[in-house]
Amino acid sequence: MRLRTPLALLGAALLVLAGPPLLTSGSGADTGTQIPGLRFMVPNTPGGGYDITARTAAKDAEDAGLTHNIEVFNLPGAGGTVGLTRLVGEHGNGKLAMSMGLGVVGAVRSNDSPKTLADTTPIARLTEEQDVVVVAKDSPYKTIEDLVDAWKKNPGKMPVGGGSSPGGPDHIAPMLMARAAGIEPKNVNYVPFDGGGELLASILGNKVAFGVSGVGEYLDQIRSGELRLLAVTGPKRVKGLDGPTLKESGYDVNFTNWRGIVAPPGLSEAEREKLTGLVENLHKSEQWQKSMKRNGWEDAFATGDEFGDFLDAQDKRVVSVLKELGL
Repeated sequence: MRLRTPLALLGAALLVLAGPPLLTSGSGADTGTQIPGLRFMVPNTPGGGYDITARTAAKDAEDAGLTHNIEVFNLPGAGGTVGLTRLVGEHGNGKLAMSMGLGVVGAVRSNDSPKTLADTTPIARLTEEQDVVVVAKDSPYKTIEDLVDAWKKNPGKMPVGGGSSPGGPDHIAPMLMARAAGIEPKNVNYVPFDGGGELLASILGNKVAFGVSGVGEYLDQIRSGELRLLAVTGPKRVKGLDGPTLKESGYDVNFTNWRGIVAPPGLSEAEREKLTGLVENLHKSEQWQKSMKRNGWEDAFATGDEFGDFLDAQDKRVVSVLKELGL
């Protein structure tokens, strides 16, 4: 008994010491957010907006202790509709989610995809961000006015690169810009790339006259001087970046992109609530709030039916804008 009593007391003491970290409010066990084996699909190439969003969300969720070992993988193709088709085919899989945004909405239309976002389970809209109009550091275009003056003279010979299929944000933004500058959108030479990561090499190599993509995708290159920022497409300047809005430059454009998460169809109520709960707790985390600020993302959080209704409205928006632009 003399030996067993001290050992028992030591064991109890160790349990007391080990207990508090496991019971903190940030732990996935406490919030019910642990999803072992969770996989996060990115439907375009590495380095694009969906990829950055997915990898940031996965890291922040793990750093916040919400869940562990999230696998992020890329399945590019057809503006995101290859990934969308795969997602819809994973009926009832509560351990799979997909990063997406307005680009997938447009790609469904432009590629006449048999699978649409209406076939998925909406989880959450996360962020909103502006597009940026950028050129390589050695480009002859120093200002947005320089660029537009040259563009108006011969729009067909100035290729515009974007990280989305026709109908996506990086396509719609320069088309709205062209119309505002007096250029017929149908005459614009738009070159689509499968995400901002794939587009970047063509901008840096001057294969396109200029590029349009999300601000979060090119922050590092703009800050390092590899890319020259000519303008942003939204309602206000991006904090920390020296670039005017298109509107203040005399072009009547106010355009923003957004990103969110969807899951396969056929989830049980418990599976849907588990995924939604994980994202809700991620949204509240200090890690995610810092990441949004660092990447120039605006908070646009919405879940469930609200996000589902938003997706339906965005589909109608794409159709309307393309029709209005004669595209």
